[in-house]
Amino acid sequence: MNRRQFVATTAASALAVAASPTLARSGAQMSPVPPVAKKIPVTIEQLGRTRTDDYQWMKDDNWQAVLRDPGLIKADVRENLEAENAYREAMMASTLPLQAQMFEEMKGRIKEDDSSVPSPDGPWDYYVEYRTGDQHPRYMRVERQGTFKVDGQTVTKTFIVAPTPQLLLDANLLAEGKAYSEVSAAEHSPDHTLFAYAEDAQGSEVHQIYVRDLATGEVLPDPIQSANGNFTFSPCSRWIFWTNRNDNGRPDKIFRRPARGGETTLVYAEEDEGMFLGVDRSADDRFVLIGIQNQETSEARYVPGDSPTSEPRLIAERIVGQRYDVDHWSDRWVIRTNADDAIDFKIVEAPTASPDRGAWTDLVPHTPGRFIEGVALVSDFVARQERADANTRIVIRDRAGAEHEIAVDEPAYALSLAGASEFDSTTMRYGYNSPSTPTSTYDYDLATRERTLRKVQEIPSGHNPADYVVERLNAPAEDGQMVPVTVLRRRSTPVDGSAPLLLYGYGSYGIPMPASFSTGRLSLVDRGWIYAIAHIRGGSDKGWGWFLDGRKFTKKNTFTDFTAAADHLIDRSYARAGNIVAQGGSAGGLLMGAVVNMRPELWAGIIGQVPFVDVINTMSDVSLPLTPPEWPEWGNPLEDPEAYDYMMSYSPYDQVSARAYPAILATGGLSDPRVTYWEPQKWVAKLRPATTSGNPVLLKINMEAGHGGASGRFDYLKEVAHDYAFAVWAVERGWERA
Repeated sequence: MNRRQFVATTAASALAVAASPTLARSGAQMSPVPPVAKKIPVTIEQLGRTRTDDYQWMKDDNWQAVLRDPGLIKADVRENLEAENAYREAMMASTLPLQAQMFEEMKGRIKEDDSSVPSPDGPWDYYVEYRTGDQHPRYMRVERQGTFKVDGQTVTKTFIVAPTPQLLLDANLLAEGKAYSEVSAAEHSPDHTLFAYAEDAQGSEVHQIYVRDLATGEVLPDPIQSANGNFTFSPCSRWIFWTNRNDNGRPDKIFRRPARGGETTLVYAEEDEGMFLGVDRSADDRFVLIGIQNQETSEARYVPGDSPTSEPRLIAERIVGQRYDVDHWSDRWVIRTNADDAIDFKIVEAPTASPDRGAWTDLVPHTPGRFIEGVALVSDFVARQERADANTRIVIRDRAGAEHEIAVDEPAYALSLAGASEFDSTTMRYGYNSPSTPTSTYDYDLATRERTLRKVQEIPSGHNPADYVVERLNAPAEDGQMVPVTVLRRRSTPVDGSAPLLLYGYGSYGIPMPASFSTGRLSLVDRGWIYAIAHIRGGSDKGWGWFLDGRKFTKKNTFTDFTAAADHLIDRSYARAGNIVAQGGSAGGLLMGAVVNMRPELWAGIIGQVPFVDVINTMSDVSLPLTPPEWPEWGNPLEDPEAYDYMMSYSPYDQVSARAYPAILATGGLSDPRVTYWEPQKWVAKLRPATTSGNPVLLKINMEAGHGGASGRFDYLKEVAHDYAFAVWAVERGWERA
């Protein structure tokens, strides 16, 4: 669970001034009047420092219950949110035709009756499909044809008449009558008799896990409650393991019970509330694996598949600052780790019986600048995905140590290793796309090096990659580092500063921003916009060191890298100051809040999606789900004065002051456990009286969703269309000014 964040300490009860938008006369025109949130000053003393928060009342004291039932939110908070939504709708009423047009364009680029490439596993091919009009997927399987292995035995099956597919789950039926429904995980048992799925029914990431008997089609009684969506079956299929979600929204325990129902048993409890937990099976189906980690430290334990009720055993004890993740390769452990100062990670191996650090030997040594992102195993090969200079490559290694590479010779692209659904195979799957090129899915024979194209993403409304140009720029940062910037534009769009530009960024948790294809972006690009991605520090776009140089006491590099990217685009005539809209979500919303305080003159508009902007309050509130686990990322302002001062120096909410702010749109979800609704709510309340420009400050809170927005594939597109219409509106100065 990666963070995007939350907020603050105990709130005083208060009332908000909340009313439907009224109209004020400006010349001959009428303009909506924004809500005015009442100020209830709360003084907070911490580490000898004092700060005052005027809007702390917006945090519902009973927020844990609100996440599970949004109807419990305090009346005054709801009134303010509803008034803000009404004001935004009134202000953006002129964009409704554009929103509708963009939505239809985006919908027209989606193949409605679509299906995934089947994943073979034993006697079955598993896949998901969408029917025309479906908002949610249908999980399917069909009997497999050809020659394959089942329990080590070679089987050949042919059918004169194609076998009938079997429906495992129709998520559309599951979602009926619900404002929100998301299947976050789904998995069949190794013996193919059971199918389990985790549903989040309100966007709060509190899941129920259901198990279906595939022989009868019946959902078994007594679903698992209060789970975080992560689960797996034991290799023998008799047990199901899952991760518990406690009242503060943190994964704290691994439980086990018989897969068909029965008594629950505690498998592992983590005492450190700053660690995340997860459970999975090894690639060779010999072990159940338990992963324990935070942003900089990790540990793993395993349960043998032939004794799934035994106590978990330790791989290697945790050492602060060292990370490792583990899988099993028939006769040995394969471990990706940053031990021994391997900043960009290396791969080691260890005997099955003795996986402790003393037995680790290098399988793939560390190479600075070559970040090993992940590893996939089949019986005779190890595949790894590497990242350097904001691009990826896939390297295949056999048991004898011979290696070869799958690479792409383009300036910017996304190559993603999907691995294999069967261990006893020589085939792995990978995907390729670029900002101008839809996704192609390939099956790759690791032994013969032959690749088979299995699917090309279809764009029903039409798409010609040759109509677009993809470029990779390098922007000089303040300290001389070069920040990669990926640019997408139509070939006909001039590079003379006249085109509006949207600049996207994230820059946290070591998460890279891939140079990938998006059908939604085309609704801007086809209107003559330039779309750019800044691969800034805090992500791992140029290696793990790129991440380490944009966290904690180097976090400001993330923000200055982004403004350096904007300056470079201006210098190269891709944009001009005041004609750029910046966009970022979650921790990328922190980026938006920081750069609009630092350089407000650069932007025509700011889109902060579920923005983590109330940094100092959130990182001081230990009740929030992600606060203790993220102190390694941001610092601990409860105990470290230096961390407090540095955090305060950039915290967007705390750094709001009288400035000529651009148009700002902040979005959020009422059920969001990662960036709680009150962060964007408080930010907007503080920004609106501070701005000296007359530009609008707007808030959009989805009252029926969480961190990821709407759950249906078409409902989600409406949110994308809304945000892009705001971008166009901001550039065109489409609002009425008082």
